[in-house]
Amino acid sequence: MTRTTTFLLCVLAAAVVAHAATRTLDFRQDAVGRQPKGFEFGHTAGVGRPGTWVVQAEGTNKFLVQTDADSTRSRFPVAVLSDVSATDVDLSVRFKPVSGRVDQAAGLVWRYRDQDNYYIVRANALEDNVVLYKVEKGNRTDLPVKGEGRTYGKKAEVPAGQWSTLRVVANGRVFEIYFNGTKLYEVEDATFSEAGKVGVWTKADSVTQFDDLTVVTR
Repeated sequence: MTRTTTFLLCVLAAAVVAHAATRTLDFRQDAVGRQPKGFEFGHTAGVGRPGTWVVQAEGTNKFLVQTDADSTRSRFPVAVLSDVSATDVDLSVRFKPVSGRVDQAAGLVWRYRDQDNYYIVRANALEDNVVLYKVEKGNRTDLPVKGEGRTYGKKAEVPAGQWSTLRVVANGRVFEIYFNGTKLYEVEDATFSEAGKVGVWTKADSVTQFDDLTVVTR
């Protein structure tokens, strides 16, 4: 490799890094008891009550919570950033399952077209697993783990009442799933290939707190 080629590769790598944009939502500037600024809200398939998304605080820390405990099993409230649209994205969030008898779920949404069409990976404290789905025309389908098939995601200890971190790295048709810093698996799918919004999600009667929603777009 010549010096010129090496230099050009370094310039290209620097350009890629410079092009990446990182944004973290910590809700510090939002009013307690109100919806957070910069979000829009959805209600997949219109089943059950819409979610109630508000900012709450414990001490000096603020976070987003879905507080409506409607126990309808096929109820999926969604909150997405209104001004972010991305195809390839590194998306993560801290979450704490607070309560829920049907579910205690926290999810990350990406390539969100509308409330009935998007990808979702969710962790569930009642099932102790992390599963990736596609939601297409309001229907939720779990996707096979790359190299293993339909395993319904992977088992992972998801503690209730404690903060954990869920992360997805979407690159083209390949999605890498991480939980508390450990890579669990990959999924490959091409249902939604265009840019879409990103955000968070809950299910049924899950009352779940979310904080430090971090979006890295390329």
